[in-house]
Amino acid sequence: MKKIFSSRSAGKFIIAFTAILFISIMSAKAQTTVKNIVLVHGAFADGSGWEPVYKILKARGYNVSIVGNPNTALADDVAATKRVIARQADKVLLVGHSYGGAIITDAGNDSKVAGLVYIAAFVPDANETLLQLLQSGPPAPNSGILPPDEFGFIWYDVKKYHSGFCADLPKEQADFLAASQIPVSASVFGASITNPAWKTKKSWYIVATEDQTIPPDAERFMAKRAGATVTEIKASHLVFMSQAKAVADVIEAAAKALGK
Repeated sequence: MKKIFSSRSAGKFIIAFTAILFISIMSAKAQTTVKNIVLVHGAFADGSGWEPVYKILKARGYNVSIVGNPNTALADDVAATKRVIARQADKVLLVGHSYGGAIITDAGNDSKVAGLVYIAAFVPDANETLLQLLQSGPPAPNSGILPPDEFGFIWYDVKKYHSGFCADLPKEQADFLAASQIPVSASVFGASITNPAWKTKKSWYIVATEDQTIPPDAERFMAKRAGATVTEIKASHLVFMSQAKAVADVIEAAAKALGK
């Protein structure tokens, strides 16, 4: 009887141990998923536009922070982003829209940043300015980007804001966004980055196929050059507002992929 009891006990122990080991491994894998997400807005908008994406990701268990970058200079906006990154307890997935793509390309060199997500965004190479990128191909025919004003800031034409920036949002919402837009310093279009973070870190890119501000083909070119994992979404330049769930899905997929 002792031998039978011992054999059964050993079998139960092995089963129990295997189960605990499996749970531990799965738990460890779950913990490696990047849980801190930092969102960076672009020009002619502000951080409040991220609210739909923020709510979805928060409901899925992510710690989400939004940078209130001032759009006064590339160096200022990178510094603002780094201050938010510094507040995170662990690794960060950095997300940038439009001009915010240039910001995360520089700020993404921070050691806490595990990966980058570009949303209808600029992805400059080393020593390449945004002006060079804009002039490298045909301009978006319906873009409302205006020349610099007397203070050296660029605004988006309110008459074209809806059709050129966010045609798939309700006009009433577009009118409010146009009235509350944050202009961008003209200096950002002449600034460049020495070490693009996408050269050393994994990246993802969302192409907004109906974009009237940054041509979709330009987005595809920048995404391919960066070696990014690409998702195309039928949406305007403000795809993160009009297609918040689809954008949140890409961000979450990136966070999970970084944990593998």
